[in-house]
Amino acid sequence: MDGVNNQNSARAVPEPGSGRMTLLLIAGIPVIVILAASWMWYFVAKGQLDLVGALGTSNRGQLVQPPRQATEAGWSDAAGEQFAMGSSAKWSLVIPQRGANCETACERRLYEVRQIHMALGKELGRAQRLLVTDAALEDLTLNVEALSDQRPLPDDFATYVEREQRGMSLWHSGTDGFATMFPEYVEHPDSWYLMDPAGWVMMRYDQSVSYKDVISDLKFLMKNSNG
Repeated sequence: MDGVNNQNSARAVPEPGSGRMTLLLIAGIPVIVILAASWMWYFVAKGQLDLVGALGTSNRGQLVQPPRQATEAGWSDAAGEQFAMGSSAKWSLVIPQRGANCETACERRLYEVRQIHMALGKELGRAQRLLVTDAALEDLTLNVEALSDQRPLPDDFATYVEREQRGMSLWHSGTDGFATMFPEYVEHPDSWYLMDPAGWVMMRYDQSVSYKDVISDLKFLMKNSNG
């Protein structure tokens, strides 16, 4: 009996170094995953890998391929500070506007994007709204006869933002940079864009996409991301 027990004990003893190898493998898995993800995103950003096409997608917006990096676009605010994604980066609803005159279509688009943002409910704080224009920010004017929600008409654009677009930030882009970041806007002036928390402009929407479908996209992306 003792001989049998000794044999079982001998079989239970792991080979020298096997425990260390197991630990190394476990520790190496996250590194491998990060490197693989970085490799894939590099080629997606360069337009050399159609990851979305390969895996399929259920999004309702139009994918921007390759995605465009906003931190390289040279946007600046009223104080001259350059745009950068902060440590508390959020999903951004980006509304381009060519020229200083915000007329009816411009105001309507700002209103609709604001409503989409508000409709995110408990996820509201994970998103922000950005207006990007090629005009000088101090020159922006509101030229409408009435607001989309029928609230009192503000005296000027600054008052409009303060009252109706609270929390929306304003950014100036040079003309060339504006065209590079928003080329679809030329043919589809009702366009607005979704930018991920890393600063990549990656999806475009316009009035052909329903309000509910946009909300569905945003909630899906937020649910399946860490941003």
